[in-house]
Amino acid sequence: MGKPSSSSASSCGSIIILSVYYICICSFSNFTSVEGFDSLLRLPHSGPNTNLSLSKTKTVFYVNDYGAKGDGIHDDTKAFKDVWKLACSQPGKAKIVTQAAKTYLVRPITFGGPCKAKLKFRMSGTIIAPNDPSAWDSLNAQRWLYFHKVDHLTVDGSGKIDGMGQEWWAQSCKINTTNACRRAPTAMTFHKCKDLNVKKITMVNSQQTHLAFTQCVQVEVSNVIVQAPGSSPNTDGIHISSSTLVDIRESTIGTGDDCISIVGNSSVIQITNITCGPGHGISIGSLGKSNSSASVNDISVDGAILSNTENGLRIKTCQGGFGFATNIAFQNVWMEKVSNPIVIDQYYCDSPVECLNQTWAIKVQNISFVGIKGTSATDEAIRFACSDRFPCEMLYLEDIQLISYNGGLTNCFCWEAQGSFSGLVFPHPCFSHGESYLGRKVLPGSVLQSI
Repeated sequence: MGKPSSSSASSCGSIIILSVYYICICSFSNFTSVEGFDSLLRLPHSGPNTNLSLSKTKTVFYVNDYGAKGDGIHDDTKAFKDVWKLACSQPGKAKIVTQAAKTYLVRPITFGGPCKAKLKFRMSGTIIAPNDPSAWDSLNAQRWLYFHKVDHLTVDGSGKIDGMGQEWWAQSCKINTTNACRRAPTAMTFHKCKDLNVKKITMVNSQQTHLAFTQCVQVEVSNVIVQAPGSSPNTDGIHISSSTLVDIRESTIGTGDDCISIVGNSSVIQITNITCGPGHGISIGSLGKSNSSASVNDISVDGAILSNTENGLRIKTCQGGFGFATNIAFQNVWMEKVSNPIVIDQYYCDSPVECLNQTWAIKVQNISFVGIKGTSATDEAIRFACSDRFPCEMLYLEDIQLISYNGGLTNCFCWEAQGSFSGLVFPHPCFSHGESYLGRKVLPGSVLQSI
């Protein structure tokens, strides 16, 4: 074989150099895309005024890099505002991170959208509210952590959100009747948001409701823990209002009010594998307060444990309202020492004065209770108190076994309740029977195909 010419050698050398250059470029590109190396994309600690050309590549925003102390004493609100503004304007994807073992004092704040980025809010540390209600003076007293018009957002982490609600509770008119009644803040509110995922966070001691979704679409809540004393007033766990396509699962909730509450106009809600207690149970309503219109439909509760709650599964409507509550399925629920296990109450009155009797009412129909078992703390395990003019129709009971926690017999109360039952049902139902009023089993799978 002949000796290679100098020109051939030069050509080969060029090819080798180009190949090495290409490999280096590809390797660096792959290296920077690995999530485990997010820190390499962080800006220096000089804060938000760092060169803009560098900020375009930034994907992870640590609130401590923007002035947050995380000591639970200094006010970190501005740092959260600055980080949100930067992350929200970031094209592509961005992540906000609070550090573990840090406690961030945050005053009432609005996380506003719309955002360019698909955001992840990683809460590894603890966020606390001011413990003095005067921090809300001249501000909207119903908001603390308020997300508005934000789409494609995930909130997760092993951290905690502490509403420091003790002072609010002490000033509540439900604790001290000499105090004026006023609304307290919801700890975390999502308003007019879409495509939300809230998971693996712990919320404690909210001033009022812990987690609220209002006018939201496509919401997933999973593995969330909510904790507040059973004596804390109005501390709903999760509150859903005027929202659709909501999936809540694998969560533990203990509060002084409803573990989960759903009000109008909400639809296509699925609740799966929930532990509730203490609290007021899982409630639909109240609906129709102050002669208002409300409609709730296509709701499924499938798999729940309720322990030592004031109520179990409840639909509550106010006289004088109009609209409907329909196509609702409760199934596979275990109750332990629940005071009112199954309730439909069309005479609900949450007022210091007696509510007047009225002819109009929310229409309640096509409601199923299947596989509801356990113990009742009162003799009346089932109560259907329905409207004279708009009776409850197409109620259905199947496989109901609710015995007395105290060893006595349980009973069922019915007023203008029309429906049917199948299989073993105890206590024996007291429906007004009629061929046109026979209930049917609501199938959660068919109700909630859209989720």
